[in-house]
Amino acid sequence: MKAVAVGYECPITRAMATVGAKWKPHLIYAIRERKARFGQLHAKLPHISRKVLAEQLRQLEEDGIVQRRELLSEPLPHVEYSLTAKGLALLPILFQLVAWDQQYAPTAAAGLTTE
Repeated sequence: MKAVAVGYECPITRAMATVGAKWKPHLIYAIRERKARFGQLHAKLPHISRKVLAEQLRQLEEDGIVQRRELLSEPLPHVEYSLTAKGLALLPILFQLVAWDQQYAPTAAAGLTTE
């Protein structure tokens, strides 16, 4: 866990320090079904800069939410990101947020589903 979350006694504060950044829930949700390369994640989230995307992925990796795997394949090496068990455990929480949003603001979540 990042140093910012160490020492906080409030569980909400600790949890938000880990996954509360603007793009982290989006990244977790984007990787939910399969491994993804950096470029694929950037295509799914075009409003995030490449620099911020790299920072957020690095932080999620440091916190044990995302696993980064370097593949030295031909013709070009690449990196894949996937959720760890800890990251997968967050999915029901994100699905509940989507369901809550669909119940109380149905027009806001027209494109998201819990599947």
